[in-house]
Amino acid sequence: MHKYGNISAPVIKRLPRYYRFLGELIDKDVTRISSRELSDKMGLTASQIRQDLNCFGGFGQQGYGYSVQGLYNEIGHILGLNHMYRAVLIGAGNLGKAVAMHMSFEKRGFRLIGIFDNDPHKIGTIIRNIEVTDLDKLEEFCRDHKTDVAIFCVPKAAVPGIAERLYHLGIKNYWNFSHYDLSVCYDDIIVENVHLNDSLMILCYKISDANDVPEEKE
Repeated sequence: MHKYGNISAPVIKRLPRYYRFLGELIDKDVTRISSRELSDKMGLTASQIRQDLNCFGGFGQQGYGYSVQGLYNEIGHILGLNHMYRAVLIGAGNLGKAVAMHMSFEKRGFRLIGIFDNDPHKIGTIIRNIEVTDLDKLEEFCRDHKTDVAIFCVPKAAVPGIAERLYHLGIKNYWNFSHYDLSVCYDDIIVENVHLNDSLMILCYKISDANDVPEEKE
């Protein structure tokens, strides 16, 4: 049973935005804020903000608004950012290296404990103070370190075989940059897909729609 019941996907997707914005307010020494002030700064209605937060019990006080630090802590707790799930990253190429170097894993509920690749030129190199390990040693490492999550930064064609190995180890949580649809193969996994090309195409649509740009003809 899920802790917070059947919360809609749009509400869940807004939680990190609330968390990020509240963190910025803390950095500016703001101690409290009303839903109206939040709505003005975030481009949401005050009603939407109250509805979102009420899904988790509501955290405001009549006539006071929200404690910025308190709400920040509560949303962090809802997101599970205190868990420090152990993650391994598969693929030490340009994308994998960028993800390893620039993501704030520890502030987002995870600890990166291993990086794997099958390229002899990458094995043994150091990324984020972690030595890149031969992919052949994946099972041994994951068993020894009780891995919770795998991050895929490898070509689509490489995913099925690696995913099968991880799944048989009992690892069912994935952050997937590969464009391979893992949920088709495994219906009991948790996966967050990151499609950068899709995001870029959506941006293209929004620009074209806003400017009523005609199709380019050959």
